[in-house]
Amino acid sequence: MSSWFNRKEKGIVTPTDQKKETPDGLWYKCPECKTVATMVEHRRLLSTCGNCGYHDRIEAAEYFSFLFDGGRFEELDADMHSADPLHFVDTKAYPQRLVATEKSTGLRDAVRTAHGQLNGLGLVVAAMDFKFIGGSMGSVVGEKIARAIDYAREHRLPFLMISRSGGARMMEAGFSLMQMAKTSARLALLSEAGLPYISLLTDPTTGGVTASFAMLGDFNIAEPGALIGFAGPRVIKETIGKDLPKGFQSAEFVLEHGFLDFIVDRKDLKGRLHALLSMLQAGKGAETESATAG
Repeated sequence: MSSWFNRKEKGIVTPTDQKKETPDGLWYKCPECKTVATMVEHRRLLSTCGNCGYHDRIEAAEYFSFLFDGGRFEELDADMHSADPLHFVDTKAYPQRLVATEKSTGLRDAVRTAHGQLNGLGLVVAAMDFKFIGGSMGSVVGEKIARAIDYAREHRLPFLMISRSGGARMMEAGFSLMQMAKTSARLALLSEAGLPYISLLTDPTTGGVTASFAMLGDFNIAEPGALIGFAGPRVIKETIGKDLPKGFQSAEFVLEHGFLDFIVDRKDLKGRLHALLSMLQAGKGAETESATAG
């Protein structure tokens, strides 16, 4: 073998100031299958893995950007803040926690609501953000969802709820639990008005959110692999004293047991929603014509 392939000098060390580091944020490694892709490609696939289909968590702003035509929308109640009705203190006072979370996330609370066009169809969307205190449901979350439903009723628009939550917000105790009844009552009014409600459950959707608005859709749909449940697996296992089935509380398990209508890949979400809403709109039109003819 030619000596050209053999290193003659030992211990070659490049000075630190001459080393070229790989810039952060250029590559994505899938936590499920370990496939590496560029961040550009990962974003093009809407933060899903091109190899195994794993769905990363994304923020409300990202859902708005690809669901609404041209990323154009009008946000509702953007400046609403939580109060501190119980003067709650754990490791820090609740108001301090809110201020710190707002500063670190750039969000006002755990849900954003907006309206715009989806392939030309008007739509109101409420999307939760897990990074704001675990997507917990407090008074602001309940009130913003209720107001978004009211907007949908007033303007005769369908409503899409994108849930991602650890459940009720403990810092607001009973005030948080009241949001379950408030949002459920508003959804009943939406149904009475004959307007469609689609609930999209993403990873994770748990606690009081699952026990209220997340499972009340005319269509309950989910992203692949999403954790969906009420209590956590450990609590359930300790309660029933038995091992839990494989895949327990995954979207696929919940679909198999009849609690979901279908699972949709995020890349197909806009198209599936448009097809569903168009079908419902056509059905409503046919029903109206039939009633008129009768």
